[in-house]
Order: sequence, then C-alpha cells, then structure tokens
Amino acid sequence: MIDFALSDELIELRDRVDVFIRDEIIPLENDPRQEYHGPTDDLRLEMAEKARAAGLLTPHGPTQYGGLGLNHREMAVVFEAAGYSTLGALALNIQAPDEGNTNLMNIVASEAQKERWLRPMVEAKIRSVFSMTEPDGGAGSDPSLMKTTAKQEGEEYVITGRKWLITGAPGAQFNIIMAKTEDEKGDDLGATMFLADMDEPGIELVRLLDTMDSNSPGGHGVVDYKGLRVHKDNVLGEVGKGFRYAQVRLAPARMTHCMRWLGAARRAHDIATQYARERMAFGKLLGEHEGVGFMLADNENELHLCRLSIWHACWVLDQGEQGRQETSMSKVFCSEALGRVVDRSLQILGGRGITAETVVERIYRDIRAFRIYDGPSEVHRWAQARHIMKRN
Repeated sequence: MIDFALSDELIELRDRVDVFIRDEIIPLENDPRQEYHGPTDDLRLEMAEKARAAGLLTPHGPTQYGGLGLNHREMAVVFEAAGYSTLGALALNIQAPDEGNTNLMNIVASEAQKERWLRPMVEAKIRSVFSMTEPDGGAGSDPSLMKTTAKQEGEEYVITGRKWLITGAPGAQFNIIMAKTEDEKGDDLGATMFLADMDEPGIELVRLLDTMDSNSPGGHGVVDYKGLRVHKDNVLGEVGKGFRYAQVRLAPARMTHCMRWLGAARRAHDIATQYARERMAFGKLLGEHEGVGFMLADNENELHLCRLSIWHACWVLDQGEQGRQETSMSKVFCSEALGRVVDRSLQILGGRGITAETVVERIYRDIRAFRIYDGPSEVHRWAQARHIMKRN
C-alpha cells in the first residue's frame, strides 16, 4: 500500500517554500526584467540569490554540490509550492531544461564532467540546454528520425545538423547534444549525447522562435551545428546509448512538469475562487450560481486527482523503477486536466480573465504548451495503446 502521508520535515519545507514564494517571488511577477521570450538572466540570478539565502536553492540537486537531494515524492510537494508563482521554478533553480539536465548528469556524467558543468548548474551560476528536437522532418516525438550526425575523427566527433525549439539557448553556458553517431568506417553506432560549451566554434544560434509561452530565459531557439568538434572525453555516458539516457531524463522530467503546473493551476483556481466570493451578479455572489459553483467543484476534483496521480508516479520512480507507463499516463492526465482548471478559472473571471489584471491570463498561455512539452498527449496515448495490446 502506498503511504501518501507527509513527514513533518517535508511539511515544514513545503511551508517554507510557500512563504518564500508569496513574500519574495510573487511581488517580482511584474518586474520589467521580463522580455517577450522570458525573464532575463539578471532577474534569474537575483531570485536565485534569494532562494540560496533561504536555504531553498536546487531542492532536487545532489547534496555534494549544494542541492537538497530530495527524492521524487518530496520534489512533488516542493515543486508544486514553487509553481504557485510564474517565476517560482526559476527562483528555486528547478526550471526546465536545467532541472532535467541536473538529474541526467548526476546519473550519467563522469566526475570531471560533474565538476565542470553540474556543480555550477546546481549552484545556479550557469544555465544549460538540451538539444534533441529537430525541424524539417527530423527527430521530435519519433527520435529515430534524427538527422544530426556525429562522425568520429580520431579522438574527436564532428557534429553537423540543425536543432530547434531549444529552450534557453541564448545565455546558456553549455549544451547536451543528441546526434546519430558513426565511427571512422561510417558504421552506425546509434545515438549519443555530447557535452559542449555554447561558445564553441561550430555552434550558431540562428534565431529565436516566437512562441505562446514565456516562462524560460531566452525562449526557444534554432541552433545550427556546423562541424562542431567534441573530444571523446565530452561524450556523456557511453557512445550509442543516447536513447537510453533520454529515457533516464524524460520520465522524471514529465513528472516535474506536472508538479510545477499543478502549482500554477492551483494559483489560477485560488484567484477565481476569491473573485467568485466577492463578485455580485443577478442578486447573489457569483459562486452561488450553480454554473460557477460547479466549475469550482470540478477544479478542486481535478487538482486533487492530479496530485494523487503525480504522487503515485513519483512513488514508482522512487522504487528505482523506470516508470515509463506511469509517468506517461500522469503526464497526459495532468496536462489536460490542469489546462481545464485554468480554462475554467479564466471563464469565471469573465472579462477580467482575458486581461493582465490577474496572472491567470499568463498562466493560460503558458500551460497550453504543457500538452506539447516532452511528447504531445497523442504520442503518449499511442504508446500506451501499444502496451495494452501487448499485455497478456
């Protein structure tokens, strides 16, 4: 039986995060250091210093590098509290892609690679990117379509190709690159992950994409690799095991998206609830009208069920299992249910909801992209259906 009870220590940590977010971070949500594509690094670093002073920085990171070393279940509780602000994940250094890259490197990277890149990332001194998705019929939900190549030349690999929707590329210090790998004879070695500093010759930020979400510094870019040379010492893990490592990264990352967006949806619901308690319409409070009251009830139901879904999937991950089915199901359910929560919240607010008078309009735009991040719902359902058909 799964025990969903929270320890006293975890409750205390959750409450500290909640107070920190409300007192220190929510007041910064209208800070002008937020550009079209996302918050500036200046704002990120200022918030990270606040989190460091509060003892809350990088709660998922390994303790030897300054993180809090939380397991997945503990992360679920803390990440939800951080997600209550649109800037909360960035403040605690748990924003994608750094959060997922921290988990991946902690498991796969060599000690030298950890000292060079993981330690400063956990300390929030640098940002990273994860380059897998490609345009023009390349790798996306189907990674087998990968066009970017890495050809071995002696002790180096020469990487050529184009990636897009690369989150946080402007201002990032290093890059994890997925590429189809060939040895010196031209034989296919499978996909491999490579580490490279972003200022290396051969990496070019082509342009930024205009997207509906605006929660990550730098937004989403198109990046070209033109003969980028990477020494064999900067292979992440082993050659040819890139797809296996991608699952190490993606399964937990699906859940951390769910955790953060649960906090954001709860914020939207709280704002709508308060409005329904104050706004008079047709002789009574808005929330006393059955249509609005039912929407609030549906919100509470789906918030609760999402939390249980996340906790169950995290329990599976904490047992040392890969949890692909559990995390996939939870990601589909939460991305769609939380989107409905925010949609209802905006509807309850009426005309006020479509303005920037509340943060709900911002959350509404940002959360829609959640159904695309880390695989759209249809791909997860397709994979689940295949699993069902193969089951005895």
